[in-house]
Amino acid sequence: MSNFVLVHGSSIGGWYWSEVAQRLENAGHHVYVIEQLPSSGPDPTALGDLATDAAVVKKAVESVGDDVILVGHSYGGMVITELADHPRVAHSVYLAGYWPARGKSAFDLLGAGPPADWVVPQDYGTIRVTNDLDLLRQTLCADVDKDRADADLRRMTPVSIASLTAASSAPDRRHPTTYIITEQDQAVPPAAQEQMAAAANHIERLPSSHQPMVSMPDELATILGRVH
Repeated sequence: MSNFVLVHGSSIGGWYWSEVAQRLENAGHHVYVIEQLPSSGPDPTALGDLATDAAVVKKAVESVGDDVILVGHSYGGMVITELADHPRVAHSVYLAGYWPARGKSAFDLLGAGPPADWVVPQDYGTIRVTNDLDLLRQTLCADVDKDRADADLRRMTPVSIASLTAASSAPDRRHPTTYIITEQDQAVPPAAQEQMAAAANHIERLPSSHQPMVSMPDELATILGRVH
């Protein structure tokens, strides 16, 4: 059985891993969920950056006391890349995740900064997603039931621009990687995921939107359960 550390993306929290975490635990694995990265949260005046996010995940990894499988979704891929040389990380999994080269930021991977139609600049050096729930659902989770999607999307919070413009240190990796491509993704285009996945040791695919932990928890848990 494995130890999993699950890292969420920007503007959201670890709560959206709950269904996958339960399935992994039911299969006998130990699961540790990062509940809130410092770069996202309700108070826009108190948000951190990529370095503070990486520090939280590093502390969680080291608290397990054994080797872990580190899973990063979306922006969480930026965070787990910072731990590429950590001796306690046995395997990294990028789930529609940003996988930067050294010196590249999340905005670099997006090409021209945040997409203007569903991301809105805010005060205090932050951005947040649009209040247009229909647009947001189509972009992030079109395959999720509308009532469930709307409830989840209303929980999204501001994120610091500093976390998205910070350059990755991308240390030399000491362990294998898996990349899970979400083939119906409208937030991180599948073509961009394919490019990033080319560096992985193993590639998996799901016919899902950007949030398969909600739309396809069984299938995602099965894939993660095969990682060693």
